[in-house]
Amino acid sequence: MAARKISALYDAALAPVGISVAQFAVLRTIEHRQPISLTDLAGRLDLDRSTMGRNVRVIEKIGLVATTKGDDQREAAVSLTDKGAALLARAIPLWESCQKDIESRLGPDRVAMIGELLPLL
Repeated sequence: MAARKISALYDAALAPVGISVAQFAVLRTIEHRQPISLTDLAGRLDLDRSTMGRNVRVIEKIGLVATTKGDDQREAAVSLTDKGAALLARAIPLWESCQKDIESRLGPDRVAMIGELLPLL
């Protein structure tokens, strides 16, 4: 329930740019590692490859990412498009503002505790 509430806060913050917090995470990961294979992207976000493929197809259809053949011709590689980079540039301040709001609501001790608990899950 806590995860849903926090996700809802981020989703509301990102609504003006038309993406969810899950899509934001995918775009940020692509931004930092592009081009990145679907398999590597899925691993970094702790999703199975087929789920990641479906998620990438959604953001590819709206023009935020492009897929090409990777170094291994059997694997797709994903990169941000110019539209995706521009959207992400508008989304980052919204995410950061939401992050600060959550930190101010929870306080530094609780935020630190969440960070300590996540690797255990």
